[in-house]
Amino acid sequence: MAKPLLKIQRYFRRKPVRFFSLILLYLTAGSLVFLHSGFVGDSGPGARGGRDSVVASEMGSRTSSSDTRGLSIMSRVFKETRRSGRRFGPPWMKKSVREGRETEGRAGDYTSNWNRALKGRNAKDMDDGRAKYAGCYVDDTQKRALRGVSFFDYKKMTVFRCQDNCAERGYMYAGLEFGAECYCGHKIQAPNASESECNMECKGEKSNLCGGANRLSIYRLELSQESARRYGSAIFKGCFHRPDNVTLALPFSAIIQNMSVDKCVDMCTEREKSLAVLAGDRCYCGFPTPLFSLHELEDENMCLHRCHGEEFESCGNDKFFVVYQTQVQDNRCMDRHFLPARAKQLVALASFPGAGNTWARHLIELATGFYTGSYYFDGSLYNKGFKGERDHWRSGRTICIKTHESGRKEIEAFDSSILMIRNPYKALMAEFNRKYGGHIGFASQAHWRGKEWPEFVKNYAPWWASHTLDWLNFGKNVHVVHFENVKRDLFSQLKGMVQFLGLKVSEDRLLCVEGQKDGNFKRSGLRKLEYDPYTPEMRADINELIRTVDSALKKRNMSGVPEEYMPR
Repeated sequence: MAKPLLKIQRYFRRKPVRFFSLILLYLTAGSLVFLHSGFVGDSGPGARGGRDSVVASEMGSRTSSSDTRGLSIMSRVFKETRRSGRRFGPPWMKKSVREGRETEGRAGDYTSNWNRALKGRNAKDMDDGRAKYAGCYVDDTQKRALRGVSFFDYKKMTVFRCQDNCAERGYMYAGLEFGAECYCGHKIQAPNASESECNMECKGEKSNLCGGANRLSIYRLELSQESARRYGSAIFKGCFHRPDNVTLALPFSAIIQNMSVDKCVDMCTEREKSLAVLAGDRCYCGFPTPLFSLHELEDENMCLHRCHGEEFESCGNDKFFVVYQTQVQDNRCMDRHFLPARAKQLVALASFPGAGNTWARHLIELATGFYTGSYYFDGSLYNKGFKGERDHWRSGRTICIKTHESGRKEIEAFDSSILMIRNPYKALMAEFNRKYGGHIGFASQAHWRGKEWPEFVKNYAPWWASHTLDWLNFGKNVHVVHFENVKRDLFSQLKGMVQFLGLKVSEDRLLCVEGQKDGNFKRSGLRKLEYDPYTPEMRADINELIRTVDSALKKRNMSGVPEEYMPR
């Protein structure tokens, strides 16, 4: 026994051999530990090791099959297309895997439902009253499964964000693909795929899956939309009198046998027109123009003429047309540029936070064709298309500059200003949601019911009033706009803003803006508070602030606040 031990001792005395032997032993031990952890990880229901390997293989095959697509994907930060589809997973469905295991089997446990859906179980397991998981579907770049708008975020995509973006536009379905792409639509126009093919983690939340390579994880959205009346993929616009020169106003038309709303909408969608107009057995397609602006609604009874192909649908007649808006994007107002020459005056777009400043910027950019700037820098807004966000606010390259400032020195730095005011009850809630949930997200119930909300109202409500008063006192050439009036009468209110900016009004652009006024800056009806967050004490204080602002506006010979602001 002594001789073998002596030989081993002599072996390790040789330094190079001893060194490399120890390295080999170290690597071998490390490999064994790694393999053991991999097997252990694969054994659980939420195992990640196997899923990651599938994701890696999918990404490898996708890259090899389409290098061009890979390059184009990496170059896109934000995009809206005519039609597409993908899926999103809301924060209120997310809990840890451990919690899911502990509570598995309980009614209403969204985590266990989510895990079952990912395993290919019954999609009804995901029904929670807000979004129901519909399954994994094939997606084709040439013929999308969901053919509404789409957007991409290769850093922060989450399931709820996709659902929220689709819901705010009134779509019935939201789908996610490739971990970062979101598609919306009213119909799923593709076959099912195996649940195992929707295997890519969301870029913004590793705990959820967002489709796969050419595979969509699709949710059906349970919306509480009050306004938009839809028929399939189209939005009902109303009943309108036949235009004087119909061939010029609506240049394309055809007679359709067994006419139905679906047939007319499909025909106009194929011809890439945003309006589908039914007149008996004839279908017209076009865009809103001054010749057919859709501003003068008629009584819907004037259009009650049964469609030959559908007993319960109205198809209008020779004199009164039924109008639907298709999902085709009107591109007449989508081009935007920096000002060709440095602006001689700095115009502020001033508002209290939560009063719709970002939405107003979206409208102004579409209506004028020029980028807006900002007193601050918000990378998320830059990624959503506000290219003026990176410019210094004094650059003179943007048409107006967003600001929430209310100090005298900051206000007097501008030569003129558009002052946007919103009902404080709505503005405070919107800003609270933004503060705790992002531009189109929501604060959690814990924030609303905790100490954050009372503290927020205490500090921000007085600022709502002082902000307006300061701009009225120190601002030069102030043009007051009320958020609620813009919502009610977008065309005339936006026209007034464009004129105030010293630009020529393009009616075609304004009509185009009306068709896509919401953009990506409106919260959906997916999550709404089911109770009034304002206490009687809060309301008493806010009502007094409203009266103060109303009085200040009237003293300057301006119209006071809209009636809905005033306490009842």
